[in-house]
Amino acid sequence: MRGTLSEATISRIEQSSGALATHSLARMDEHLAWFRRLPADQRSWVMLVAQAGIGSFVEWLRSPDQVLRLTGEVFGTAPRELARRVSLQQTVELVRQTIAVVEEHVPSLASPGEEQAVADAVLRFSREIAFAAARVYAGAAETRGRWDARLEALVIDGLVRGARSTEAGSPVSQLAALGWRTEGAVTTVVGSARLDRDPTAALDSVHRAARRAGYDVLAGVHGGRLVVVLGGITDPLEAAQAVLEEFDDAAVVVGGSAPRMEGAAEVTATALSGLRAVAGWPGAPRPVSAEDLLPERTIAGDLNARHELIETVYQPLVEAGDVLLDTVVSYLDSGRALEATARALFVHTNTVRYRLRRAAELCGHAPTDARGAFTIQLALVLGRLSGYGPARTGGLQAGAPERAPESLQ
Repeated sequence: MRGTLSEATISRIEQSSGALATHSLARMDEHLAWFRRLPADQRSWVMLVAQAGIGSFVEWLRSPDQVLRLTGEVFGTAPRELARRVSLQQTVELVRQTIAVVEEHVPSLASPGEEQAVADAVLRFSREIAFAAARVYAGAAETRGRWDARLEALVIDGLVRGARSTEAGSPVSQLAALGWRTEGAVTTVVGSARLDRDPTAALDSVHRAARRAGYDVLAGVHGGRLVVVLGGITDPLEAAQAVLEEFDDAAVVVGGSAPRMEGAAEVTATALSGLRAVAGWPGAPRPVSAEDLLPERTIAGDLNARHELIETVYQPLVEAGDVLLDTVVSYLDSGRALEATARALFVHTNTVRYRLRRAAELCGHAPTDARGAFTIQLALVLGRLSGYGPARTGGLQAGAPERAPESLQ
């Protein structure tokens, strides 16, 4: 290149570098609407990059073998934040505008007869600048990806530990940096991680599956357990179906839903409690709601599950009155035999059926179903031990039966 262009031409380009950069900035402002919207400090960074680019072009004309170092130094003049605010496509547009300005000034910069050589040099150097920009953005993306992965792991760890949203560095305070968009309901899905996948590949697959379904997602492998937090959900079990294949073939537990991300730690704790207890129900569906595992979680020592079982199953039956409670107790004590219960209570079997249906409506579990009977029976024991409600558990007194609707008599 040195043999092609005279020192006089190179010197003129060098002396004009400041003016060329100023003209380039003016052209960007005229042709690029997004550039006009940039804050003043970022526009000044672009000015520095343009000046460095033209200066690097001059150095390249003198030492063409140093192209990699020189083009890399062009982008080293701007803070890393510029790469986050200006996309690669926009950077290419900036380069194009700068090159157009230099090309317009070739007649005044080149010595007579060297105009074509200067134009060719500009084109070759612009190609190197484009490659340098691609390397810068690829490196920034790789660094960002590693940083995001570490932050996501910290968020999941915080949720597993039950960090509160008010704590400094809590998971909720870190979500903005991870691009969490929604403020809607969230759920947590937990299960065993697949052993046939590398953890990094497994998490990438979870993210793809969740985003295809339209959910925000955080995921992490924690002690062999895959923990997935999904945002923007309506139904927790339906949302869990989107990522179900990313778990191994063992049980998968869904921790219910929280109206906002602030409740993610609670639903995560609920899901993990369910995962520890799900072995007690070999026939559990997959996925299974932690709410459906209240008996197993209670037996496993989860005090929250114990309180919930008393509040949602035992208390509604007690508050419905002795007639309904005694019917349920008699039915369970008789081995779920309708006729035996009716004889013990001196009522018609249809009356027993009516009361049992009413009990199911109140507590959400049907005494006539094996799973429901187990749940209610455990809730009765816990409720009696808690001291809530009547202490007696005997049947109704003879001569005081409750009448069911005539259609059920």
